[in-house]
Amino acid sequence: MARDLETALLRSFVASVREGSISRAASALGQTQPALSQQLRRLEGVVGRPLLHRSPSGVSPTRAGEELLPYAERILSLSAQALTETGRALTGHCGVGLLEDLAASQLSQALADLARLHPGATLEVLTYSNAAMREAYDAGRVQLVLDAVPDIPGPPRWTVRCPLVWAIGQGVDVTADPLPVVLFSNPCFWRTSVLEALERAGRRWQVTFESNSLVGVLAAVRAGLGVSALMPANLEPGMARHDADALPVLPDVELGLARHPRTEGDPLIDAVETVLRRIV
Repeated sequence: MARDLETALLRSFVASVREGSISRAASALGQTQPALSQQLRRLEGVVGRPLLHRSPSGVSPTRAGEELLPYAERILSLSAQALTETGRALTGHCGVGLLEDLAASQLSQALADLARLHPGATLEVLTYSNAAMREAYDAGRVQLVLDAVPDIPGPPRWTVRCPLVWAIGQGVDVTADPLPVVLFSNPCFWRTSVLEALERAGRRWQVTFESNSLVGVLAAVRAGLGVSALMPANLEPGMARHDADALPVLPDVELGLARHPRTEGDPLIDAVETVLRRIV
């Protein structure tokens, strides 16, 4: 008998990974915790492998969960887009400014899927410095900017809090004193809060590598130079480990979306904003 991945089960799984907790995911989805746990067990039965590590501090994806996550997110995105956009042809241009960590996640794939559904539309995804992004926004090249709230070039239409998770390099001892840490170079809006979380926990730390790009940070973690704080979607297989419980809980980051005021009522910009909000 053919096995199907039900979107309701995938939505429960994605929410649990994003929230890092089954109880928080149940609250976000408007379900009870036992009902959500049952859905997760059903999905694990369909896949045939455990998808989540469960501990008193929350949940994290297993290797199988890490492999399933990008597919689950894309299936949910395509399903939402198909329901929203089928039968309506969109045209025009939309420039989207994204924090690099978001541009490297499933958001870019979701936008590419939207563009494929509407060949008459042109989507442009850009990652700039704050000053360059503001200039592009003011000039009208970029209509939507999704970034840290302090860095967006206009008042936020909406905000969302996103978790950070520990990415742990191969062979790194998370009990080491001092703890080897890989950081984003300044300016980075969550660098300070991560270091403050370590200090509040009484953990001494030592910066072993810094980079102003996600590619550089991932390379350093991959090389086993230390631990780093990343968005869950940017974790590579093997970077999430059981012993992450030995590290302090990381703060959430607040993202916001700015939309150029001259784009109100534009169907393409509306559709792109809807995709961004659903995925984030």
